[in-house]
Amino acid sequence: MDISIWTLAVTPGIILAVIIYLVDRYDREPLPLLFKIFALGAFSVFPVIVVENILLSLNIFSGALSGLYVSFIVAGFTEEYFKRLVVLRWAFNDTHFNEKLDGIVFSVFSALGFATIENISYVVFRYSNVYVGLLRGILSVPAHMLFAITMGYYLSLVKYCKSCGYEDKENYFKKSLYVPMVLHGTFNFILMLGFERYLVVFLVYIGYLWTVNIKRLREYARESRIRHREDGDEY
Repeated sequence: MDISIWTLAVTPGIILAVIIYLVDRYDREPLPLLFKIFALGAFSVFPVIVVENILLSLNIFSGALSGLYVSFIVAGFTEEYFKRLVVLRWAFNDTHFNEKLDGIVFSVFSALGFATIENISYVVFRYSNVYVGLLRGILSVPAHMLFAITMGYYLSLVKYCKSCGYEDKENYFKKSLYVPMVLHGTFNFILMLGFERYLVVFLVYIGYLWTVNIKRLREYARESRIRHREDGDEY
């Protein structure tokens, strides 16, 4: 067993999880709960594999349509659905989900659990290659985190948007799935078209993902700071 390859596969997810944990400065969730969400996100790989294989067997398309189907439905929809399901089932109604930033924290931990196992499967077992490990550590694992920030952003609006009506919250709930799905699908589709061939497009898209999602993360981190400076007043 090559320890260096295993370390390369596991480290990105752990580092990003620690960073998100540290961003939540004022009301951090208990580590056992975060470990649980991370682990459940990791275990979600197994139902994802089953569903993805079924969807792949139903792929009647060819060419670009096949690529779109695989990118947005097989990968984007399935993976984001199960990562979100972990949050909805084991975190959304937990008493520790008590501010908007928590939606992002829980979503990211679920996503990074999934991304870590996925990364192990690619870096250790499929390719066993340092270059693949570095590339995925720089691009793919952080991308899962960015999709999850969007997911958590909308899930928190479902729970804590006081000025929203039922229809607004329904819309945010739908967005918590289909917006990350579209972001994920677009990421995969550009890679499928050819990383080197569409490098400029890909880099612009990566820049967009980081810009939008760091803005969302900062927005909720700022609200968390204000909330706790006001001694627990609500939003």
